[in-house]
Amino acid sequence: MEPRRRSRPPLTAAICSVLLLLLLVHGGHSFYLPGVAPQDFLSVTKFATPPPSTLISDSDLFPVSAQFASALCFAASVSVSGDELMVKVNKLTSIKTQLPYSFYTLPFCRPAKIVDSAENLGEVLRGDRIENSPYVFKMLEPKMCNVLCRVPLDAKTTKEFKEKIDDEYRVNMILDNLPLVVPIQRLDQEGPTVYQLGYHVGLKGQYSGSKEEKYFIHNHLAFTVKYHKDSVTDSARIVGFEVKPYSVKHAYEGKWNEQNTRLTTCDPHTKHTVVNSNTPQEVEEKQEIIFTYDVDFQESDVKWASRWDAYLLMSDDQIHWFSIVNSLMIVLFLSGMESDVKWASRWDAYLLMSDDQIHWFSIVNSLMIVLFLSGMVAMIMLRTLYRDISKYNELETQEEAQEETGWKLVHGDVFRPPTNSDLLCVYVGTGVQFFGMILVTMIFAILGFLSPSNRGGLMTAMLLLFVFMGLFAGYAATRLFKMFKGTEWKKIALRTAITFPGTVAIVFFILNTLIWGQKSSGAVPFGTMFALIFLWFGISVPLVFVGSYIGFRKPAIEDPVKTNKIPRQIPEQAWYMNPAFSILIGGILPFGAVFIELFFILTSIWLNQFYYIFGFLFLVFIILIITCAEITIVLCYFQLCSEDYLWWWRSYLTSGSSALYLFLYATFYFFTKLEITKLVSAVLYFGYMLIVSYAFFVVTGTIGFYACFWFTRLIYSSVKID
Repeated sequence: MEPRRRSRPPLTAAICSVLLLLLLVHGGHSFYLPGVAPQDFLSVTKFATPPPSTLISDSDLFPVSAQFASALCFAASVSVSGDELMVKVNKLTSIKTQLPYSFYTLPFCRPAKIVDSAENLGEVLRGDRIENSPYVFKMLEPKMCNVLCRVPLDAKTTKEFKEKIDDEYRVNMILDNLPLVVPIQRLDQEGPTVYQLGYHVGLKGQYSGSKEEKYFIHNHLAFTVKYHKDSVTDSARIVGFEVKPYSVKHAYEGKWNEQNTRLTTCDPHTKHTVVNSNTPQEVEEKQEIIFTYDVDFQESDVKWASRWDAYLLMSDDQIHWFSIVNSLMIVLFLSGMESDVKWASRWDAYLLMSDDQIHWFSIVNSLMIVLFLSGMVAMIMLRTLYRDISKYNELETQEEAQEETGWKLVHGDVFRPPTNSDLLCVYVGTGVQFFGMILVTMIFAILGFLSPSNRGGLMTAMLLLFVFMGLFAGYAATRLFKMFKGTEWKKIALRTAITFPGTVAIVFFILNTLIWGQKSSGAVPFGTMFALIFLWFGISVPLVFVGSYIGFRKPAIEDPVKTNKIPRQIPEQAWYMNPAFSILIGGILPFGAVFIELFFILTSIWLNQFYYIFGFLFLVFIILIITCAEITIVLCYFQLCSEDYLWWWRSYLTSGSSALYLFLYATFYFFTKLEITKLVSAVLYFGYMLIVSYAFFVVTGTIGFYACFWFTRLIYSSVKID
């Protein structure tokens, strides 16, 4: 980069943004649009051009062109009979410890050479460690009782297995970019099959008639590979990867031979296979474990473009629209429309729904009610403001002007710079940076670039977008700083670039040290840490300075009214206008707009499940913006009417206080939904949720601040002031 040319940094950022988009597209191997299920290809070979298709699903909320989706889906891997299939292993995960470990930290069977798969930044930060495995088989060629290896147990390996079984660790594998799942049939036998990611390393149990608890390992895996066959060609695509784990104490005749030992407990020659775990394999010192596996292939009606639907447990798309329409009907009913349904029977229709229907209905219904309430508040505010402005503009005499009350009375102080105005500029700039990151990330996610099949893509995109949005952070912070008559824009730029990332970096470093002490794969390696530092100081900080320079060169924002030299004394306020009380009350409505969706987000993060409903998340985000803006405007109006003109910080803290409720809800979730018992794991949970709450505070606070800023400028520019 040439230091003399000032236009190069924004150009560099733009180039990096384009490269980011290309990397995300390129990284979408086995690409899938979440919720989108295009029609299967009519006649496809490896080099054929895919025909156009029609997209009809819950993603119709945000339509995507059929040709675009087909082009992306054509990245599918096509297999024919006899093609070699390589199973890859991923991290070991536990919802009890939240500490991931590499697959080969346990003495499982190993290939001749362990090869790490290329991992993106998000995968490394998530603790993913994708490596090859000895599980190798061929397409459409079943295997029975294939012996992998024999592992003698000593004191060390026995302890390692028992610890992982105690903590309920699960083994994660990947085939053709599909995660391994264990199918679990519901008790009612009618609902759809539930899939759990990965299988447990083992289990604890007791023999019949014994009270002594034993440890058993799952050493036999019965794989089921589901495929969808093309009706014209002989090619097929993998659409499912399932497993049923068994614990079997294998036996063999004679001495062990790695090449041709025949087991007596299962034998492909005699068609004797494992069907239960009646003779389980104990994990005890001086014993040996023989690892085996079966492979079966099942043809499936599931098309390749829809193969992720089972993993994501999608409900019927009509249910989504049905719930939206019903929510609208409820809103109309609340508005005064009549109905034949009696109040006492109003829940009957909901009770007839299935669990999934109630789930979706509750989400959308809550969102619509929040939107309805905030709309009512906005309507009241507009009517009141219109009356006030009309009254003030009708004042003709000086005596009438002297008797004026309410928010017009503080016009000479309302735009007086607040205390700690520099810090306010820093946080507003950081909030703009976060807002831009969230908005662009959601757009990418809705378009399918950040689907679950693109592991680590979501975190990578969020991190890089946050870095690039530093340009807007510097611009917003400096524009506000110049309005406050500030002159040292470089100081504000530096604080904007350092304050929030520095705080998060300190917490992250402490948490990473704890993870490193546990020898978990979740610990960020030194090379990745260096990459993060480079992104921060090499890209983000310069972009903040570039944005600050551009913002400071712009003309200062002019206030609609003049500010008096001597500040006006604020009269004694009513108890309900106390700043602390007002701020805490203001955070309830924004939190209420997101707390239902927050449950599913926390579940996907801490219970190792997929989160994919980005379309509905975007609706929640829009409603969050509306509620933050409206509750802040309402409380700001009441504050100005009581002749309290110190609204700058309170507008930021009013909606930002919703982050406090978010953290309290996260605490409630920890004690009611999680089974974390280790101190380190608890510290990790609360540490990461503290970072999330801090970021939520910055975003919501900035939304509330700009809403109030726009509101005050609007009302004071609408009245006649001498």
